[in-house]
Amino acid sequence: MPQDNLQKTDLIAQITKLKSDVDALSQNFYKNNFSSSQTFNKDCVFTTRLQIPHYTSAPSVGVVGDIIEVGGKAYICTTAGNIASPATFTLIGSQT
Repeated sequence: MPQDNLQKTDLIAQITKLKSDVDALSQNFYKNNFSSSQTFNKDCVFTTRLQIPHYTSAPSVGVVGDIIEVGGKAYICTTAGNIASPATFTLIGSQT
């Protein structure tokens, strides 16, 4: 019986300590006095397809990051452009 009381007292002490720690973390967070970073590495698998617009030649208008297909090859816009200053599209990787 005394062993049970000792275990209950120990558990209560642990719970009290955890509550105190959580309260301290909350106070630091809300005071904007909390800095940390954590990185999680995770693999993702996409089960869909990406449709790339087909062009007979690279358009003059584009935004950096636009992906197009010309003649069966994929290109990405590396320099934004408009009518007065055409966009630059670069071949993605080494395609044959």
